[in-house]
Amino acid sequence: MNRRSFLFSTLATAPGFAQKAVDPAPPSVVKPSGKPVKAKDNPDVKFHNAPKSLSKDAVTHDWISFLGPTHNAYSTETKILKKFTASGPPLVWEMSKGTGYSSPAIAGDKLVFCHRRGNLELVECLHPESGKKYWQYTFQTQFEDRYGYNNGPRASPVIDGDRVYTMGAQGKFHCLDITNGQVLWKRDLQEEFKIPQDFFGMASTPLLDGDQLIVNVGAPGGPTVAAFDKMTGRLKWGSGNEWGPSYASPIPAIVHGKKRVFVLAGGESKPPTGGLIMLDPTTGAIDFTFPWRSKSYESVNASCPVIFGNNVFISASYKTGGAMLEITPDFKARTMWTSPDFGMHFQTPIHKDGYLYGFDGRNEPDASLACCEAKTGKIVWRVTPEWMDKLSVNGQMQERLMSTYRGTLLHVEGRFLALGEMGHLLWMDLTPQGYKEASRAWLFGARETWALPVLSHGLLYIGQNSGNTPRLLCYDMREK
Repeated sequence: MNRRSFLFSTLATAPGFAQKAVDPAPPSVVKPSGKPVKAKDNPDVKFHNAPKSLSKDAVTHDWISFLGPTHNAYSTETKILKKFTASGPPLVWEMSKGTGYSSPAIAGDKLVFCHRRGNLELVECLHPESGKKYWQYTFQTQFEDRYGYNNGPRASPVIDGDRVYTMGAQGKFHCLDITNGQVLWKRDLQEEFKIPQDFFGMASTPLLDGDQLIVNVGAPGGPTVAAFDKMTGRLKWGSGNEWGPSYASPIPAIVHGKKRVFVLAGGESKPPTGGLIMLDPTTGAIDFTFPWRSKSYESVNASCPVIFGNNVFISASYKTGGAMLEITPDFKARTMWTSPDFGMHFQTPIHKDGYLYGFDGRNEPDASLACCEAKTGKIVWRVTPEWMDKLSVNGQMQERLMSTYRGTLLHVEGRFLALGEMGHLLWMDLTPQGYKEASRAWLFGARETWALPVLSHGLLYIGQNSGNTPRLLCYDMREK
């Protein structure tokens, strides 16, 4: 069998049937050994102030993967600071970092973060409250962003007990012992599955599902989606052969009482192809596929599916827009509506009480914040948040009109915490009646503030990806 053209034997190609996987390169597995290491002073970290103690009745959670514990940018934390000064909430610590758009993952007293310095991708394990370093693991990379944005990792780490999983920009997939950084298994997905470099490298965060990790591999000829045993790294199943790897991450949900996974796939291809796959995570059997992709060659699918009830919303930029599907009891898709007026570039919109809220638009100048009625696709309102800010230009202070542009949204205690792509942090009240700014701060002046902020145990973590000194910053959001 030609491995490049078809990496798995098919029991049946129609949706509803499983596909038997053939692993191109099963990895070697190492048993955990060595003792847990203690956190030590981190020379890259500047510590500012210890965070406040958590309120005794505060609800907190770990943040073990991209989009948080519920995979939809909803935080269940309580007793969170709702007002801050113009400079923002108190800064606990900051760490100078290399390139990359990854956000951290946090579990207990461990924070794992990925970035790049020179020709090395780094996986670092830190103490969440102090920034002290437990360990660091590095590996070689030759990835270069074809458009000159950034050559660092995009995907976020995934923590599972005493293990952490990371995906590099070139598809180097690692399982590490979180207590000491030992490599337990590793794979080179780009090489093993003969995946050509896409526009911006591999950016999809793996989905932890029981005893497996589900990845939008996007191999030529298949599989489009693959599941790997979390303990051994071996391929369990492969599914689909139409579409390449997107920049969106697989999202789990319960639909009609059954577990399903939604993958918005589609990478570089001529003509551009891609769309939504709904599958059974147990076998990889595909229920349906729904094509959704811009007609433009230089385009991406980067916004994650949003699932609520038995509905799923997908969106894309580049004059594409959004589509709402209803999942029928026989696990097929019925199109409720499509609209060119609500298409996220990379932000995953948030559903609340029958409405979707998100930053529509491809570039800074055409970005806006909109409210869309989930049932009909009607745009209820659209606004471009704007204000005047002072910034230094060639050593002189000037006033400039600023905005959130292509921001991100995190839902916390009934409100929306927005991070603008120029480094602004805002509390917003968003309802079908309109938009209201409740509090705003300018944390730093830097472009490409694109990763969703992470909120865990009352602390907020934000990546500054450009400017004189790219940093990972920790802010105290604990309410007194």
